[in-house]
Amino acid sequence: MNWRDRIIVDPAILLGKPVVKGTRLAVEFIIEILAQGWTEEEILDNYPGLTREDIQACLLYASTVLKGERVYAFAMTEA
Repeated sequence: MNWRDRIIVDPAILLGKPVVKGTRLAVEFIIEILAQGWTEEEILDNYPGLTREDIQACLLYASTVLKGERVYAFAMTEA
């Protein structure tokens, strides 16, 4: 699956946050409710416009973004 088929970024929708195509549901919202313990079934029941593939696309998008993240170590000194 290619997440780009289901996730869009449009400055006119939620200030450009990535959303599920055809909705105003942000990827971060879907990831957050999954992290809170919602099941896929609960999400689909509460948001009937979503599909399993949309949820999977949100996870793939998050994974892609995190893979591109760079972390830089820096030395901390005591005050």
